[in-house]
Amino acid sequence: MSTFLLSVGTAVPPARLDQARTRDFFAAQPGVDRLTSRLIGAAFDQSAIASRYSVIGEIGSRSTRFSDDGARLRAPSTGERNALYRAEAPGLYAAASREALARAGVDAAEVTHVVTASCTGFFAPGPDFLLVKELGIPRTAPRVHVGFMGCAAAFPALRTAASICRAEPGAVVLVACAELCSLHIRSSRDPEQIVASAVFGDGAGAAVVSSTPPRGGRAALEVGGFSTALTSEGEHDMDWTIGDSGFEMRLTAEVPRIIGREIAGVVAEMLGAANPQSTEMAWAVHPGGRSVLDRVQDGVGLEEAAMAHSRAVLRDFGNMSSATILFILQRILADASLAGGAPVAGLCFGPGLTVETARLSVHDGSREPARAVVAAGRTRRPADGEDARPSGAADPGDAAAVPGAPIGRDAAGATATAAAPDRAVETAAPVAG
Repeated sequence: MSTFLLSVGTAVPPARLDQARTRDFFAAQPGVDRLTSRLIGAAFDQSAIASRYSVIGEIGSRSTRFSDDGARLRAPSTGERNALYRAEAPGLYAAASREALARAGVDAAEVTHVVTASCTGFFAPGPDFLLVKELGIPRTAPRVHVGFMGCAAAFPALRTAASICRAEPGAVVLVACAELCSLHIRSSRDPEQIVASAVFGDGAGAAVVSSTPPRGGRAALEVGGFSTALTSEGEHDMDWTIGDSGFEMRLTAEVPRIIGREIAGVVAEMLGAANPQSTEMAWAVHPGGRSVLDRVQDGVGLEEAAMAHSRAVLRDFGNMSSATILFILQRILADASLAGGAPVAGLCFGPGLTVETARLSVHDGSREPARAVVAAGRTRRPADGEDARPSGAADPGDAAAVPGAPIGRDAAGATATAAAPDRAVETAAPVAG
């Protein structure tokens, strides 16, 4: 029985973090010496990120929730950080989910199961419960939450949805991931924490998965299969723990090197006889960081065009942990250059090191432009005909989302292009997760 990923919806908070301004804010923190300032500059400048989004407000302004005066970053307790997760995450989950349902042409009352994922906060009853209440999903719908699996969690969540659809013909599963990584931001001299401050952002992605083909000629991805691989080393190079002043990320420079050494074997196992260098194949690679994408590209022998969607999402949104891969899949769904039946290969990386993979293929149908929903003050999905840009943002015009060409507006209203940035020399600690 075939299973289809019918649609993807995305959402980001209203506060946009300019990478250069955020770099300068961290470099100006008390206790930052010359060496730390150089590390901050390298981590931010070589990240291949232009902007990110955050629920704590625009860093460096007086509206920043974790700043006393707009100049000094406070060190809130884990409880204070998690309280903000409880307040802000539900709106992101709901906005992305509403957009995914609308794009699929599916009513919330038709949803039979809910699967959520997150690793940046906890509360119960959780986001799965609130989605049922707020969206009008039947209260009898079974719910599953994939917790604390890190950046790779979206694929286990989608795998769970696909398994449900194969076991229960007619099932319609809403999958939603939301991550508020900026809640755990901190000023530090530790190179690993500096890198985390330079790359992680906030966002949510949702997908509708069903055993029923898409309606009305809509674009969709047919689900092939999933796999999991543990690398031979790396257990102590990337982990995510709960501390007294937020969640703490350990992220060593070995992470991209381990991925680079082992990714070819993982891909060979995933694809079998298929040629990974085929120009017909689309790639969705979790952008744990610029150097992770570089190592995957080199290890698998991919052309720049194959990495365009992954690099564009990294540039415009940073690393949003588990939600990030859904932003990439949304771009692939909107990519009119992909022929029906074109294979799609997905790679995500999580603590362990764990590599989660997905095999998909393009199902024929018309395509809609990809965009992340953002609104001033509240995250929401715009009404039909309403612009997704914040008030006052410039309108440069929309264009098809194809590699190497303009992809329309990003969440801040700026024109984004899918061309991969020039690679930088690896002097900052590389990242993944």
